[in-house]
Amino acid sequence: MRAVVVSGGDPGHVVPAIALCLRFAEAGDTPILLTGDRWVEAAAAEGITASRVTGLSLEDLKDVPDLGLALCDQAGVLATTLAPQLAALRPDLVVCDVLALGASMAAELVGVPWVQLSPHPLYEPSKWLPPMGSGLAAGTGVRGRLRDSVLRAFTARSLRQGERQRAVVRQRIGLPAAGPGPAARLIATLPALEVPRPDWPRDAHVVGPLLWEASRATLSPPPGDAPLVMIAPSTAWTGARGMAETTLEALRDMGVRAVVSSFAPVPDLPRWARSGPGDQDALLRQAAVLVCGGGHGMLVKALRTAVPVVVVPGGGDQWEMACRVSRQGSGLIVRPPTAEGLRNAVARVLGDPGFAAAAARAAGTIADVRDPVEVCRTALSLAR
Repeated sequence: MRAVVVSGGDPGHVVPAIALCLRFAEAGDTPILLTGDRWVEAAAAEGITASRVTGLSLEDLKDVPDLGLALCDQAGVLATTLAPQLAALRPDLVVCDVLALGASMAAELVGVPWVQLSPHPLYEPSKWLPPMGSGLAAGTGVRGRLRDSVLRAFTARSLRQGERQRAVVRQRIGLPAAGPGPAARLIATLPALEVPRPDWPRDAHVVGPLLWEASRATLSPPPGDAPLVMIAPSTAWTGARGMAETTLEALRDMGVRAVVSSFAPVPDLPRWARSGPGDQDALLRQAAVLVCGGGHGMLVKALRTAVPVVVVPGGGDQWEMACRVSRQGSGLIVRPPTAEGLRNAVARVLGDPGFAAAAARAAGTIADVRDPVEVCRTALSLAR
């Protein structure tokens, strides 16, 4: 199978795309990655054929008044510029990141089946759940179900507006107003972070986290045997700012060691802390607790290693992810990120083994996922 994988440059999305390419290669398929400038060289170093594609950056859209409309317009431009490139590559299948709407339109333009990659839980609306992003658990009883129904009504208008905007762009580039949708959806998360729903789509398959270590550097924690607190600030532009510095202030005089995993080293560190890029999996294997933003990629790295978390969520879907972790029992939420709040949360997680036990239970759910390559091959065979 010759598969083109398209993803933007945000680490939370391109890292799973690279991991999927590696899975394709291991299975004997031929993956080709189309992504932003920053990741082409990194993918090539892994033996993946990779090329640059423009029009995928969300950074350019963060200040626009109507983000939904801007995303649709961006998708239309990307589709028309990407279609000739896809045609020249002659793929059997195109895998599109959930935010790469234009890539799915390009695949339709050239008549190639496409699969959607969601590097997080399924965020599709459900008639049984509160709207995604609220962080709420499904309501129970008459009052709880009524609450969810009212909240869904508030968001329904925006959803319908988005559908109309996509339809206009699709027709503008020569596609029918409504598309056939993906041949399958890869939901790259731990089952522990999913929310049960009776209307789960038949084409959606939980395939487990798709993880790839972006750094080849080695970062050694400070010496000693005190508990190690790993700090991983969010890489998303919606993440909380100044989290590393506030957490280090909170940890002062707690008798712990700390390591800040970041591409930009933190200046003026105390002697019990280190910072810089490094293999995050190796650091997590030594950590007693992780303090991080609510990004899905970092959270599943921790839970897969059975490390409990203190979550400092920013915007976007980070609040949703933080609430799911909290309900699952493997972490605490601190918002806003004050030194006192972080200090109390870290102390509580370190002192209560129940958090680590819940993280271990979350890690165990990896046994209940499907192979993403097998899902793609099956989808392709059914599409032909």
